[in-house]
Amino acid sequence: MSREGQQSAGAPSVGGDLGRPSAATGQEAADLVFAAEQAHLSETYGKLEKIGRDAIAAMEAVARDAAEDKKSMAEELAVNFATWDDILETHADIVAMNNIIEAHDMANSVQAERLRAVEVLLREPYFAKIALQFKEGAPAKELYIGSAGISDENYRRLVVDWRSPVAEVYYNQTMGPTSYVADGRTIHVDLQLRRQFEIEEDRLITYFDSDVAIEDKLLLASLSRGRSAHMQAITATIQREQNAVVRHEDVPVLQVAGIAGSGKTSVFMQRIAYLFYQHRGALDPTQVFLISPNPVFGRYIDRVLPDLGERNPEILTWEEFLSPLLPAGRGVGESDVSLERLRAIDAAVASFEFARSDFRDITSAGVRLLGGDAVEKVSAKFANLPAGPHRATLMAEELSVRLTARLKSLAAQEDTHDEIASLPVDEQLRLFGEVFDPQSDEEARTLALVYLEEKHTDALRAMEAMEWLDVDRVAARLLGREGLTSVEWVYLKMALTGLGNPEARYVMIDEAQDYSQGQLAVLARYFRRAHFLLLGDPNQAIFEGTATWDEMRAVFEEMRGSVSQCRLMTSYRSTPAITDLFARLLPAGEAMEVASVQREAPAPEIVVCENADEWKAALVEAVRVACDAGGLTAVIVPWKNDAKRLAKTLDGVTVLGEGDSLPETGIVVVPLKLAKGLEFDRVIIPDASARAFPNSDIARRRLYTTISRATRHLTILSNGELTELLNQG
Repeated sequence: MSREGQQSAGAPSVGGDLGRPSAATGQEAADLVFAAEQAHLSETYGKLEKIGRDAIAAMEAVARDAAEDKKSMAEELAVNFATWDDILETHADIVAMNNIIEAHDMANSVQAERLRAVEVLLREPYFAKIALQFKEGAPAKELYIGSAGISDENYRRLVVDWRSPVAEVYYNQTMGPTSYVADGRTIHVDLQLRRQFEIEEDRLITYFDSDVAIEDKLLLASLSRGRSAHMQAITATIQREQNAVVRHEDVPVLQVAGIAGSGKTSVFMQRIAYLFYQHRGALDPTQVFLISPNPVFGRYIDRVLPDLGERNPEILTWEEFLSPLLPAGRGVGESDVSLERLRAIDAAVASFEFARSDFRDITSAGVRLLGGDAVEKVSAKFANLPAGPHRATLMAEELSVRLTARLKSLAAQEDTHDEIASLPVDEQLRLFGEVFDPQSDEEARTLALVYLEEKHTDALRAMEAMEWLDVDRVAARLLGREGLTSVEWVYLKMALTGLGNPEARYVMIDEAQDYSQGQLAVLARYFRRAHFLLLGDPNQAIFEGTATWDEMRAVFEEMRGSVSQCRLMTSYRSTPAITDLFARLLPAGEAMEVASVQREAPAPEIVVCENADEWKAALVEAVRVACDAGGLTAVIVPWKNDAKRLAKTLDGVTVLGEGDSLPETGIVVVPLKLAKGLEFDRVIIPDASARAFPNSDIARRRLYTTISRATRHLTILSNGELTELLNQG
């Protein structure tokens, strides 16, 4: 068992107030501290197990009580609507019954919440300990910090949640006098001990005391482990500059620029967990959206929040967000749209008036359920209002009533009843739970309406999407041109109808530098009430036509007001040598701010080949070496076609597609678009020649992004003359 109890060089000496024998020194003191901490861990683990057992027993008891109460209430409840007094009495009985059921549900949810916390903590009860002196001369209070918070039956805190206000003093890494804010009050404390643990269930692996995070042995150990097919939550090792983002005040827009490997992905996942904690009970995961760069990345991060005891937010790519908003069969198309083109749409809509040609029929199964003429009449009813979201909403409400009336009319017709009666028996059973044999006209109409609502689901969906409005016709009249891009089409529909999600509270956009001004404006307008976190690296903008960092800020300043900004300039991913290499590709001045905290490893290998045969042999050898070394290796190529072509040259490699998840080990050929946001033990760049990476700004950014995917080992091959980008500096 490893015992690393010595303090780091910068840590203050801590006296007997914290339970250390003052006479013990060196290894003896370390052993005594280790034994004491193991004893505390064992005791805590036993209490967690008991809390879990008690929670299960309580939930079982609640279930039994609820079943008995429901049974007795059902027997005693007499529904009587004969007189007004009877109605009031019946209503009071029903309310009382609902209150009892609600009380059972609340008791059950409290126990379920405790059980979820226990399940998280039994994997690792806590990862840190702080000792805080609240009053001068008073003994220091010891707090253990973990991935979730929990108290014992006497309401004494066993583990403090890492997101709680008091835990901030751990992440701020300032020993001695410090403070934190709780419930609007600033609480001054003296931080006398900052201790980190490595724990597996009820076993203490190691501990150490430190005050400067970059020197943290646990941080370096966690970074040195092999990469996983899934991102791991490293809550224990959040650094000070990252913590500033995680706990940033809740502002309308927070724009975070971070260099490659600075923990941007970890930061926004921890930020989501922090927001759930801050708004616990009031924030649902369906109100939080994460716009991810590709499906592979979405699967890479999908375990992080569940490991912290939280549910995942809605994770969408841009294509998954936009496609449902477009007409069936229309692709997402060109996304490079300037803000000026969208401003032109807003200006034109401001003085626009609907015409008959802007409306179309709603049809389903060959039946016209709502005609364009009827839509025009409803529009005329609200002619005193300008064409726009308010008028469209009122129109939609009335048109929905008309469509429902139309379906009810069809439900009363004998032809519809005959149609239902001719359905196969199993279909009738599926629809109604019995064979269609109505005993009255009213029952026939009721059952027929059920059938028609399913038959014409597409019409109901079209009504909900306001498809009675022909956006392309409007565009032709409004803008004098046809063939809108998908971004413009959705923006125009939002301007006309108010299309959007007003329930969303938070939207996190990862790799924000890969979006155009038009795409960002669509997201800002669609999630019109949400707060945004824009996370990215301006130097990883690898596509033409995307917004610059300043243009991104301008979009949100125009649509949301002020934009707060943070920077992350320390790399935790790559070795110093790899970090130095990709830092050389940064604009002048930025490279000076970049630092790596990883331990040293072999320097990147650059192999320049004079001809194709020599290049192919070098590539095969690089793959062989990577295969022998184990771990996960990525051969990163610029484009999807390059990946397919290269895979034919190499044996035993897999081409990673959008529908795939990262394997645990092996060698994958990955297009750069899918590699963004991911990291690998080893990276092979098969061709860094002047032809593949010419001396241009976008090629510089693409090479920077490719190199920075590597954590430990990097091999760069060049089929011919090496790119000037690597010969510079």
